[in-house]
Amino acid sequence: MNTPSGLSMFAIPQLHLQLADNFQSQFWQQAESAYSHPGSRWQAALNQACLEGFLAWIQVERAANAQAWVKAASRPSFWEIVNGAAINFDGGRVILIPTPAIDFAELRVPQEWIDLPSWAGDYYLSIYVNLDDGEIQVLGYTTHHQLKQQGHYNSSDRTYSCDSDDLNSDLNVLWLSRQLCPTEILRAEIDPLPQIPLEQAENLITRLGNATQLRPRLAVPFLLWGALIEHSGWRQQLYRHRVGLPEQWSMSKWFQAGISTLGQQLGWEMIAMEPAVVLARGEQNTTTKILLRQLTIAGQPYELRVLPKGDDLWRFELHSTSTNNIPCGVKLRLLTEDLLPFANHEDIALTATDRLFLEVQVSPGDGLVWETEPQPDLFDREILRF
Repeated sequence: MNTPSGLSMFAIPQLHLQLADNFQSQFWQQAESAYSHPGSRWQAALNQACLEGFLAWIQVERAANAQAWVKAASRPSFWEIVNGAAINFDGGRVILIPTPAIDFAELRVPQEWIDLPSWAGDYYLSIYVNLDDGEIQVLGYTTHHQLKQQGHYNSSDRTYSCDSDDLNSDLNVLWLSRQLCPTEILRAEIDPLPQIPLEQAENLITRLGNATQLRPRLAVPFLLWGALIEHSGWRQQLYRHRVGLPEQWSMSKWFQAGISTLGQQLGWEMIAMEPAVVLARGEQNTTTKILLRQLTIAGQPYELRVLPKGDDLWRFELHSTSTNNIPCGVKLRLLTEDLLPFANHEDIALTATDRLFLEVQVSPGDGLVWETEPQPDLFDREILRF
């Protein structure tokens, strides 16, 4: 643990961490085409630096099970539009807010990280990022409750802020308080977001997906914006429009031409099932290609499988890949693109079973969202297009 030159480690016990030597070369090589303009690339560089540096430290020093909230392939769809990154650990969440200024006067947290229910965290860290010297420094932290109740809301840029003097600069206090005060109130109440119809979401994506709109998060009322991007599938579509990517989630195209690059990065793969195995299951289906994705649910390994059955009929299966069956209470669920249920959209394990499955008739162009309950690790909703 180091401190900046000229500062006593006893006066300001801030955490000072070094980045990997090749961080910049690796990041800029990958980011060149991943963002719509230089400002978002710069924002992404700051976020990637503080995420990599702090995650490596927390995994070694405090919580070996800590992990970034979403997979690396999903992060550009966040950093294209908003500053900040999230790490989950020991049932809690820390939000990292990078700044390139060491002489900061306040912590400013984008409203998304405070008022979107699925984004909100317990702790908010201000992190100084010095890309030239390859280092980051934790300047201090506060909680969601403190920001929401005592911070200042800035309507001009939709942020919550608090003075630097109101931050706790000693991270040891954070870990100590978790041990000694496990019932401490860390999060304030969050108002629910409205549901927006599919047509309105599509119009917003078209409008805000224009890369000439440099600050899309400020272009429409927050409730509309928040409802749009909290839906992970719509957030991914907005990102795709802004950077000019083709459709990434077409199931029919995946079966014809292979899984898209983004689909592969997020864990989808194609396998060929032997016909004998198919027949042994008593199914009259000659399809041998299956899309599958490895999942971890409540610490146990699973596979989500998707396969066409003919005549626009598709089958979704959830399999346990361990020696244990799927326990009672686990659910596999399908929803429409705008997250509405439909007839026979859910299968529930009423007793321990080896698999759950759903079959659904779709029309060309339809989108479906899959979910499990409990949610898998690193869950980020996808709209599978048919």
